[in-house]
Amino acid sequence: MDIIKKAVSALKNGELIVYPTDTLYGIGADIFNEEAVKKVFEVKKRPFSEPLSVAVSSYRDIEKLAYVNDEIMKVVKKFLPGPLTLVLRKKETVPDIVTAGEDSIAIRIPNNEIALKIVSNFGFITATSANIHNKPVPFTIDEIKRVFEDKIKLYIDHGKLCGRPSTIIDLRDKEVKILREGSINLQKIKKGIRWL
Repeated sequence: MDIIKKAVSALKNGELIVYPTDTLYGIGADIFNEEAVKKVFEVKKRPFSEPLSVAVSSYRDIEKLAYVNDEIMKVVKKFLPGPLTLVLRKKETVPDIVTAGEDSIAIRIPNNEIALKIVSNFGFITATSANIHNKPVPFTIDEIKRVFEDKIKLYIDHGKLCGRPSTIIDLRDKEVKILREGSINLQKIKKGIRWL
């Protein structure tokens, strides 16, 4: 069984996986499986009050989870796939546990072939970094295994990943807010979004 099939199988069974993205390693779980999402919070020791980001594989996927308009889609097409996370108004189908009960959802399309194949073959998964909450993110699978051990069902090794976390922007209102500057700097975003 190849690694994508193994990942899909683990996710279907409510297990957690560690997978590569275009920035760092992430922890993936089925966003529609509440018990699996709980595990993500628990293994990371992350407060349930802090929302998790979600990975999708296409522009159409974003529309399934969030409300978008023409201006938002221009941003999506300009920067994604890539290291940008968009905070948008969520649709009712998104479980509250993922968004910490908020009316918004953080979505990204990672520019990594393995991540995209997993999501396109399985569906929407969590996209939170593979670390203990507020601790540094390990760059290698060996380091991550030492942190989580058998709490993760499948580790997908894609070499050393030491990119910066994704930049997070809030597009819920007309005034765009930069919540975290990461791999894409503020100037590049301003240049790419004329209505900033």
